[in-house]
Amino acid sequence: MSRFRFDNPYLLLLLTVLFWSGNWVVGRGLRGDVPPVALAFWRWTLAFGCTLPFAWPHRHQIGTALRGHLGMLLLLSLLGISGYNTITYIGLQQTTATNGVLLNSFIPIVIIGLSWAFFGKRLSAREALGALISLCGVTVIVAHGDLAKLAALSLNPGDLWIMVSVFVWAGYTLLLQYRPAGLHPMAMLSILTALGVLMLAPLYGWELSQGRLIHASPAAFAGILYTGVFPAFLGYVFWNRAVAQVGGPVSGLFIHLMPVFTPLLSALFLGEAPHAYHFAGMALILGGILLTTLRRAVKSTHT
Repeated sequence: MSRFRFDNPYLLLLLTVLFWSGNWVVGRGLRGDVPPVALAFWRWTLAFGCTLPFAWPHRHQIGTALRGHLGMLLLLSLLGISGYNTITYIGLQQTTATNGVLLNSFIPIVIIGLSWAFFGKRLSAREALGALISLCGVTVIVAHGDLAKLAALSLNPGDLWIMVSVFVWAGYTLLLQYRPAGLHPMAMLSILTALGVLMLAPLYGWELSQGRLIHASPAAFAGILYTGVFPAFLGYVFWNRAVAQVGGPVSGLFIHLMPVFTPLLSALFLGEAPHAYHFAGMALILGGILLTTLRRAVKSTHT
């Protein structure tokens, strides 16, 4: 039998989305044993260690990038490394993995809105309608199917943290257009992870000073190892390789599988059975996203 090779872009995309879905389940499952900042700190420390051997051949680019683009690299690291996942893990202390990933599915719509607000991108009627439909889906999930909760302002704080993380990741995505040109992806990942770990270190120290320690157990260490190696490192490597082969728009459609994988993994490992409002919210969010992105993705496959 020939040696199995990870050279199918669609397999890589499926694995990446599976890894990222597992990250939400692990973040929720470890909430009692691993504080959120600790999980983010050790996740990115491990990812940096995995990245370093691959970035080393491109080390001559790192000094040049830091000297010429330190401000932008710091901002990208603050949002995409130290910010997004830490806020996500904080949110998962109080909301379910299913809720979290469904709210996270609102990211493409937030990106469209921020592009319009800050970069002057004009919204088409199709995009505006898609955003409105997805916003209705987010509202259903945040309100747990009971709109009276919105009127009473009795929202789950975890859901609000997740929504903050959505805007943080959307900002990171939009600012990626200003990353240093010509910088090798592995060199860039090593820079961003290193800066992210340095920024998380004081916050981690504060968390430790509050007595929030990791409860050592095989499950806790396995979970930390998983987040660092699979979603943070391999997910990034697989994603970049697949995007280079089939393009960003087609690859982006695979992210829509996260609201499918995560509830299944949550039910399997956490016993979190989805509710009717999850399915209603999922249908609205994905419907809005597909309305705004599907035509563009189909066009990209024929050009």
